[in-house]
Amino acid sequence: MSWGVADQGMSSVSNFAVNIYIAHTLGAVQYGAFSVTYVTYSFALNASRGLATDPLLVRFSGTDIRTWRRAVAECTGTAVAVGAASGLCVLVAAAALGGTTRLAFVALGVTLPGLLLQDSWRFSFFALGRGGQALLNDTIWVVMLLPLLALLTVTGHVNVFWFVLAWGASGTVAAAVGPIQARVVPKLSGAWTWVWRHRDLGPRYLAEGTCNSASSQLRTYGIGFILGLAAIGYVQAASTLMGPFMVVFFSMGLVMLPEAARVLRNSPRRLPLLSALTSCGLLLLALSWGVVLLVALPRGLGNLLLGSIWRPTYPLILPVTLTTMSGCVSAGAGMGLHALGAARRSLRAMVITSVLMVVFSLLGARTGGAVGTMFGGAIAGWIGAAVFWREMRAALRERSQTATGERPQAVSSPGGRHRKDQSVRKPSQASTHVTGDSAPV
Repeated sequence: MSWGVADQGMSSVSNFAVNIYIAHTLGAVQYGAFSVTYVTYSFALNASRGLATDPLLVRFSGTDIRTWRRAVAECTGTAVAVGAASGLCVLVAAAALGGTTRLAFVALGVTLPGLLLQDSWRFSFFALGRGGQALLNDTIWVVMLLPLLALLTVTGHVNVFWFVLAWGASGTVAAAVGPIQARVVPKLSGAWTWVWRHRDLGPRYLAEGTCNSASSQLRTYGIGFILGLAAIGYVQAASTLMGPFMVVFFSMGLVMLPEAARVLRNSPRRLPLLSALTSCGLLLLALSWGVVLLVALPRGLGNLLLGSIWRPTYPLILPVTLTTMSGCVSAGAGMGLHALGAARRSLRAMVITSVLMVVFSLLGARTGGAVGTMFGGAIAGWIGAAVFWREMRAALRERSQTATGERPQAVSSPGGRHRKDQSVRKPSQASTHVTGDSAPV
């Protein structure tokens, strides 16, 4: 846990610092181009994690070192392949664009394979329980980046192309150190084998991450269309204030999914307890941080952090805390679903939650302004949490029936004949450690 928090803290703080530095140095237009570039990077990152590192965490956490190295060689090779393919798409898009955004896309397209490889090393180290190695790799990225940014400022190369190139190049250097740390060379030729072997998980995890990202974007665009840009600023400010807690939240994802896979392998009956404790722990931390904000913002912290916009942002603190708490409740169930390899069920829960989040948020914006949209999101989040736990219970029941060899009851078809209940499936042959869920969505 300590390594997870430290690593996520290093990653989050460095990203925040770089964003602030670039915003102050480049101005609004070029920082906007950098923001578009960063969103594109995040989309590629979700693709890489869904196809490469998520299956690794589910099926190869806590394995012996030889098995881990064979899996990591193919996993990191898949990350490089995804980076190369997405980098090529970015370069093609750059050719069709113009101005500042084109320069930013060119720099991103060149460095994207290294950036995705670096991210895959982080998760690979946590799968083996070596969080210190992940922190070291992220620290190398930051240590390389800071002098490069200073050098650009001193030499007068102050534009978005050079900043994105420095950011991507420093990440690529950290990625190049990964094989030395792990004593594993990425196997690019094993990318297709990896994707095919874990085809019951990877594509669905890819769709799950993409669905979540799309939901956030649609909410932002919708709020801007209904309420204007100022409302987006207030909503973003309220979300930013939850940042210190989100460092803990995301670090739990690095640590607890490998732990859940180990628990499932060694003591399956304890997985529901681990999921519930994870949700409860995060829930209490989110509630505590929300109370701190509600008490401290009117006593000077609001003006210190947000300046003049803290007053219109303050009414959003309660609903954003409730929304964050609902995400904490969902997190434990989502972790359990991933550990079980129930990708179909986790994807279904994410799709339902994402759709509800967009609909309720926009309805809230229409009826209650910025406060209404945040409360709408909170309602959707709690409904989504119930959906996640319902899917978790169903996945546990299916696994229990499969493990005990229980035969499903016959169900009468409309024509009077009997058919077997297809909800209980055989374990995926591609899974070495947990039951894979290979049914179509």
